[in-house]
Amino acid sequence: MNRIALDAMGGDGAPRAMIEGALSAVREWPGHFSVALVGDPGRLKADLPADLPDGIGIVPASEVVEMHESPVRAIRRKSDSSIVVGLDLLRQGTADAFISAGPTGAVMAASRFLLGMLPGVERPTVGTLFPTAGEPTLVVDGGANVDTRPSHLLQFAHLGSVYMRALLGLDRPRVGLLNIGAEPGKGGNRVVATYRLLQEDSHLNFVGNVEGHQIIRGACDVLVCDGFVGNVLLKFYESVAGFMSGMLERKLDPAVWREAFQEIDAALDYIEYGGAPLLGVNGVSVICHGASPPRAIKNAIRVASTCVETGMVEDMAADLSSLSRTARVWRRIRRR
Repeated sequence: MNRIALDAMGGDGAPRAMIEGALSAVREWPGHFSVALVGDPGRLKADLPADLPDGIGIVPASEVVEMHESPVRAIRRKSDSSIVVGLDLLRQGTADAFISAGPTGAVMAASRFLLGMLPGVERPTVGTLFPTAGEPTLVVDGGANVDTRPSHLLQFAHLGSVYMRALLGLDRPRVGLLNIGAEPGKGGNRVVATYRLLQEDSHLNFVGNVEGHQIIRGACDVLVCDGFVGNVLLKFYESVAGFMSGMLERKLDPAVWREAFQEIDAALDYIEYGGAPLLGVNGVSVICHGASPPRAIKNAIRVASTCVETGMVEDMAADLSSLSRTARVWRRIRRR
């Protein structure tokens, strides 16, 4: 049984949404995992049934990291916050995975500090699943790193490839580099240098540059970009369903479009994917949308459990052992 530590105080709907999501998960998948709700016991008990169901427990944490706080400062000053306490359970081995809908920066900073990085990884990345005409595409980075070097993007490609092998069972996930054209020389110096790194890495199934219009067609399984571009892309994707719904509602009879659109809306809804794992840290740390409702939390628990069961972190460590040579490769390319 996988042991999940859930930050019950993080997110807009905390703690009720987290509690309802955890209760729904243990009811739908009984015996698969236990969930430790990390937070203020008084507030948690007010929304919990008097008799806790099997698989649900409480771990006290007296502090909460707020959205406006500096991530590093908050982690240092609030050692009894639900984020720090939950990740410490994972670090100590009393939990197998951690989930939070709290501030992304704080979760990332605490994960790096408490769990450490995998060998060969300089920065963690958020892996975000995007719907396509076929299987979903994993975008790395989804928003964790605004400024990146080519060596970071190479590491993201490796991390994303391992995750897609674990999640979808893909033997050789196709890796694409987000760019403004298909030609190898397109883009700025950083993108051109990244193209060379990806092309020269025999461990990756690199399929070349991918333009924006090709994403929805499923041109690759792992799409590499920096966090600034990835987050803009993510926010645009999230807005498409609502935009289309509004247009159809104004133009068509609701009886005609509503049933068909429900399927489209579900495909574009982040709730279906639950959460995005923070790839590159030495443990399963899953970041959820701040506005996650109970169903998203339930699905995030499923994602975290899958990451544990497939040995994703161990596979990443083995795959990344070759990246200790990344710095030397990068220096060689810069001299060309």
